[in-house]
Amino acid sequence: MKVFKFGGASVKDADAVKNVLRILQLYKGKKLGVVISAMGKTTNAMESIVDALWKREESLFNDLVEERRQFHLDIMGELFSSPENTIYNQINTQFDELMVKFNDPIPDNYDFEYDQIVSLGEVISTKIVTAYIQQEGVEAKWMDARKLIRTDRQYRQAEVHWEKTTAIFQERFLPEFNDNHVLITQGFVGHTSEGFSATLGREGSDFSAGIIAYCCNADDVTIWKDVPGMLNADPKWFDNTVKLEQISFKEAIELSYYGASVIHPKTIKPLQNKKIPLYVKSFIEPESEGTIIQESTASDHLVPSFIFKMNQLLFSFTPKDFSFLVEKNLSHIFDLLSKSNAKINIMQNSALDFSILVDAEKVSIDRILELFSDDYRVKFNEGLELVTIRHYDQATIDRVTVDKEILLQQKTRETARLVVKQK
Repeated sequence: MKVFKFGGASVKDADAVKNVLRILQLYKGKKLGVVISAMGKTTNAMESIVDALWKREESLFNDLVEERRQFHLDIMGELFSSPENTIYNQINTQFDELMVKFNDPIPDNYDFEYDQIVSLGEVISTKIVTAYIQQEGVEAKWMDARKLIRTDRQYRQAEVHWEKTTAIFQERFLPEFNDNHVLITQGFVGHTSEGFSATLGREGSDFSAGIIAYCCNADDVTIWKDVPGMLNADPKWFDNTVKLEQISFKEAIELSYYGASVIHPKTIKPLQNKKIPLYVKSFIEPESEGTIIQESTASDHLVPSFIFKMNQLLFSFTPKDFSFLVEKNLSHIFDLLSKSNAKINIMQNSALDFSILVDAEKVSIDRILELFSDDYRVKFNEGLELVTIRHYDQATIDRVTVDKEILLQQKTRETARLVVKQK
C-alpha cells in the first residue's frame, strides 16, 4: 500500500482534479490510500464563515456559504457529464446543512465550532474527487477520517490516540482494499470519542498522510506539490535554489523545526519510527524523481539549506535592579512571555540581558511592554530577518549577509542562525 497526499493547490479547479486522476492512473494496480485537502483557498473561506457565524453577521454568513457552494458547483460542472449525478445532491446537502447552522444555538467553545465547520472543506473536496474518479472507471471508495483518526478534545490542535487509531485503520480501512484500489479520505481532521470533528492544526493534511502510513504499515508516502521536490531554500527569498535529492528523517525534522514550509513538522516522526520513506514530488511533472526522505544521513551535508523568517521582532530584557540573570529571573521572564502568547524563534542571554526573537504579526508590542515594564528595561528592534543555514560555511554566511547588519548570531556544528537587518 502507498499513501498519497494532495494539497489544496492539487485540487484547486477542475483541471487540477483531472490531473489527480492522471497521477493515480500511473499507479494502476497499486493499493493507494489518498489524503486530499480542501480545494484551493477553501479553508480560509471556511474560517471566514465561522467568524461570521460567531459574530452573528447573518447576511455575511449567508453570502459566504453561497459563494463557497457556487465555487464547488462550478468545478463540478466541468467534471461531471450529467447534472443528474448524485454528487450534486450530496454537496448541496452539505451546504444546506451548513446554512441552517446559523439558527442553531452556538456552543461556548469557538475552537469546537471551528473544527465542525472548517473540516467540511475536506469532506466536500474528497466527495467530489471520489465521485469524479469513480465516473472515470477507477475502483475507489470515500472514507470518513472523522471515523478513522481518533483524537483528544483539544480542538484545532488535537492530539492523536495512536493505539486506538491504529486499531480502527486495521479494522475499518485496510479491509476495503479487497474491493477497491483507491481509498480517499480527508486530511487535517479526526474525531473525538464522542464523534465530534477535531482538527490537527493548520496544514495538518501532511500529518494525516503520516498517520495513515504508520497505522497501515504503508510501503511509502508521497506528498504531491507544485515544486519538483524539497528545495534548499524558498525561491521567493533566494536565487538559484537546488533540489535536495535525498535527505534523512533527522534532517527533514530539523528543517521543518526551523521553519521550512514543504513538510508539516509532525508528519515525519511517525514515518521515521517505522522507517517508511517519504517522497516529495511534483504534480506538474509526476514522473520526475522528486526528493526522498529516509533513514540514511549520508547525503545531508552535501547541499546547504537556507530558511528565512521575515518581519521579526527582537526584544531585549534587562532587570531594572541590575541583578544577574539567574534561574529565578528567567523563570519570571518565561512566565510573562507565556501570558503574552509569545512563541520564541530564537533566544540568547548574557549576565544582564535576555533577548528573544518572535514573529511580529503574532505578538503585541504594547502587551509585552505592559507586562515587563515594572521589573525590566525593554528594548526592541522591528523589521528584522531570521536566517537559518544548515551545513553552513563562511561563504554561505557571507552570501546571505550582503548589505545586512548582524544583530545576533548562534552557531552549532551544523546550523548557523543569524538575526539581520538591512544596512
